[in-house]
Amino acid sequence: MSLKVLFIGGTGIISSACSALALERGVDLYLLNRGKSFRPVPERAMVLHGDIRDPASTATALADHTFDVVVNWIAFSPEHIETDLNLFRGRTGQYVFISSASAYQTPPASLPITESTVLHNPFWGYSRNKIACEERLVKAYREENFPATIVRPSHTYDQTLLPMDGGYTVINRMRQGKPVVVHGDGTSLWTLTHHRDFAKGLIGLLGNPATLGESFHITSDEVVTWDQIYRLFAEVAEAPTPTLIHVPSDVIAAHDSRWGEGLLGDKAHCMIFDNQKIKRFVPDFTATIPLFQGAREIMDWYDGDPSRQKVDEKFDAMLETLIAAQSKAMPSM
Repeated sequence: MSLKVLFIGGTGIISSACSALALERGVDLYLLNRGKSFRPVPERAMVLHGDIRDPASTATALADHTFDVVVNWIAFSPEHIETDLNLFRGRTGQYVFISSASAYQTPPASLPITESTVLHNPFWGYSRNKIACEERLVKAYREENFPATIVRPSHTYDQTLLPMDGGYTVINRMRQGKPVVVHGDGTSLWTLTHHRDFAKGLIGLLGNPATLGESFHITSDEVVTWDQIYRLFAEVAEAPTPTLIHVPSDVIAAHDSRWGEGLLGDKAHCMIFDNQKIKRFVPDFTATIPLFQGAREIMDWYDGDPSRQKVDEKFDAMLETLIAAQSKAMPSM
């Protein structure tokens, strides 16, 4: 008997691969979404048209459905979790909350990160909200046996997502032979996970009663520096050897608070993950797509349609400002 699974979302960067794999493995998949993603809904998925932020449309869309598993890809605050508790008590055998690995202690006191690493991020409101969501679900599990499982992706990508802030603007600069900004000294260690690899771990957790009350991160075991990331993408984009200008993350944050939050709250720090737990629960899980393959998929996607090659002129100008300021601070550059 196949699992009946509801994805709230299901057509995003990470969830699209999970939807495809769920269907491939015979899951009876339902998607609750507004139908506004540019990614197509996979064939054989049942679409329930509704907005999870609109209780009336959600109630109409869900009707009298019950599910073996509900996965919420788009819950970002405790209020969202409260809505889901009210919607799915007694209506699902497992509720999977997609949290974030940025919820882990930042900067980490020790590496590698395990699921028992404390959750604490004083730099990024996004991460603190994810922590608050987790705390509400843990309380619901302990007090009322709500069947929660917590999953923490780290930096997960598909063919549409360049890993560096600024996206194609950075590729465009490298292709023109212009210098680009790398935060810190470029040597911090980072983990990038292909969404098809993540899907193998996530789908393997669904319907397993041993996962209730547990938390998992699902990442690649490949570790690279940020300098390596930029140089790899320059090579795949057939750009000249890039000139990398290293700028302290707090200086970047002073110029762009949003970029700075993501750096100080996540990317500026070394993040290496111990994946033993997900491998114990999902024995066939292993990340097999190396970054060089993922980088080629990304550049093929951008080069496949020139309309995707969008340059953010404001971001480009800010890079020029940062580079000029750093050159003045270090005249030997």
